Amino acid sequence: MLRIAVPNKGSLSGPAGEMLHEAGYQQRKASKELVLVDPENEVEFFYLRPRDIAIYVSSGRLDIGITGRDLLLDSGARAEELLPLGFARSTFRYAAKPGTITSPDDLRGLTVATSYEGIVARHLADKGIDASVVHLDGAVETAIELGVAQVIADVVETGTSLRNAGLEVVGEPILQSEAVVIRRSGGEEQENPKVQQFLRRLQGVLVARTYVMMDYDIRAEHLEEAVALTPGLESPTISPLHDQGWVAVRSMVRTSDAQRIMDDLYDLGARAILTTGIHACRL
Repeated sequence: MLRIAVPNKGSLSGPAGEMLHEAGYQQRKASKELVLVDPENEVEFFYLRPRDIAIYVSSGRLDIGITGRDLLLDSGARAEELLPLGFARSTFRYAAKPGTITSPDDLRGLTVATSYEGIVARHLADKGIDASVVHLDGAVETAIELGVAQVIADVVETGTSLRNAGLEVVGEPILQSEAVVIRRSGGEEQENPKVQQFLRRLQGVLVARTYVMMDYDIRAEHLEEAVALTPGLESPTISPLHDQGWVAVRSMVRTSDAQRIMDDLYDLGARAILTTGIHACRL
């Protein structure tokens, strides 16, 4: 039985559950459920605090887990990233009162307030900057106003909370984070066939979310130009039509490019251009 840690709440929880459901795994129906056994897939899910998941996985008690890259690195646990999942993306940055700090070098001798002490301390050490780090659990934007620190380091999405607190970002991002699948460092979990199956299923969901299937008819003399627009992953499927000189083409294209490609195909003379969603795949 594969034992997997899943976030029990917060911004990681909902999207993780949706992805696992799309990958064919049972998921809990109530937030109070802490353990769920999926006997058909031979998987046992443990719903844990996102901050604790790396610790549990690094202990070897659980095989793999889903958490944030920021939480993994901040934990200091002996765990490593296996697969980025593309949701819960965030940027981790320094911020201060406007005009007080222009670059991370100005942090020398100052105090930085953050909920991610491990990440900040490591970043400062890597840059050779001697600064103090004070740990706060949430709402770090008020730390400067209350005199706890001169600088904060926090997750920045739109920047609205910082602006409302009279702060501005400083320097380049410390870290780009997103949800990731993790395993114990140096472990052999990835060689486990059930882990490989789990990763393939999630990769299939990622591809299905990124691509659509495009079908269209095109005159044979324009086929090469059309295929150049829709090369597919390996190559498109080409089928002759009953009408002489026409062929049907089927190919996977990126969802973000689909409308532009449809316009270009139409200009080439393609007709009956259709796109359909992909619910699952294996590459």
